[in-house]
Amino acid sequence: MKKTTATTAVLLVSASFTVVGAGAAQANDRGVVRQGSCTGSTHAKIKAKPDDGRIEVESEIDSNRSGQVWRWTLRHDGRVVSHGRSRTAGRSGSFEVERRPRDTAGADAFKFRAVNAATGEVCVARVRL
Repeated sequence: MKKTTATTAVLLVSASFTVVGAGAAQANDRGVVRQGSCTGSTHAKIKAKPDDGRIEVESEIDSNRSGQVWRWTLRHDGRVVSHGRSRTAGRSGSFEVERRPRDTAGADAFKFRAVNAATGEVCVARVRL
């Protein structure tokens, strides 16, 4: 009984060091990734990370259907910094939008919104850096 208790304690301590180590590694990576939400079955995500006085922002729509046209807008602190139309492509039926707006003072908030031109499905993803 004592041996089982001691073994369990060692395993728990080892597991906690593994979790702390993983958290520390993520803390050093200054990029932030967030999943968005969609009104249908599409998936959306947004990623932001510092890049030489700018912020690299990558947004992705993945509908699993190639050929769909989406209208999208990227906002930085509420202001439109880019907008356009993209078509899903490839086997994954996805598209990406990458922009590098200036890094402004304080926290930077980004919102990516995309609307499927045919179905009206809406996807929104937000990230704060």
